[in-house]
Amino acid sequence: MSTTFRAAVVRTPGGPDSIEIIEVPVAEPGPGQVRVEIAGATVNPVDLAVADGVFHRLGLIDQPEHTGLGWDFAGTVSAAGPDVDLPVGSRVAGLVGGFDRDFGTYAEQLVVPASDIALVPDGLDLVTAAAVPVNSLAAAQLVDLLGDGGGRSLLVTGAAGAVGGYVIPLARDRGWRVTGLARAEDEEFVRGLGAGFTAQAAPGWDAVADGAALQEQGVALVRDGGLFVGVQPGALPAEERGVTVRVVVAEPDGPRLAQLLDATAKDRLPARVHAVVPLDQVATAHRAVAKGGVRGKYVLQP
Repeated sequence: MSTTFRAAVVRTPGGPDSIEIIEVPVAEPGPGQVRVEIAGATVNPVDLAVADGVFHRLGLIDQPEHTGLGWDFAGTVSAAGPDVDLPVGSRVAGLVGGFDRDFGTYAEQLVVPASDIALVPDGLDLVTAAAVPVNSLAAAQLVDLLGDGGGRSLLVTGAAGAVGGYVIPLARDRGWRVTGLARAEDEEFVRGLGAGFTAQAAPGWDAVADGAALQEQGVALVRDGGLFVGVQPGALPAEERGVTVRVVVAEPDGPRLAQLLDATAKDRLPARVHAVVPLDQVATAHRAVAKGGVRGKYVLQP
């Protein structure tokens, strides 16, 4: 068995061209941990920000050698540490939280706490499952910050995007009267999730879930005394007019992810894969995502 594996990292962040594929020593799982052979890892906007140095400049990353890329993954358990009852060969998906780490999911394998992962249902392939964790958990945790809707109005910006597409059904389940803000060509998708649709929003909403990261522009759409939940960690817009401003940071949650994967397998939540590309082409995938307009995720395969 090889003593190293390949992983994508940045040493001095500077966009896609600063991403390197390096050899990393294989680590054995400790108590409560598993090692996963990765079948797919998705490219998320947060990964582009890490590679660009956004979180380094905010002081959220301080790695002496290199920073690992990638937040979510799906794969197969290849080894389990003590106190883990997950069999080798189990199909799992998960999220690696936090910014300040020297490893990520853009890799051939990784070691993670067993409590942070969830079994992938039989009806879901691993590539599709890889597209679920970070966006569905971010959406679920965003809806937690919104609380119960009680029939109040909610505008979801970026409603056809990765996070927004999950927020709509989850917020509807919590009693919000949801309208999605997206481009005209995305109207069918947004309405298919059970939301109203607008391509140009006027102010006055009880709450705004800002999947498009409009920030201050999004706060301006909230009525006086309403609620705004953003998606950009470390960059809260200023509170104004009595508007409460919060921000979601996706955190690992194995039990909740299991529910979200199950809902995805049963077509109650959307999972969209745009393209599957080799890990070696990570820079190309980053450039494609940066251009915007893609509906569905780029999934990297080692």
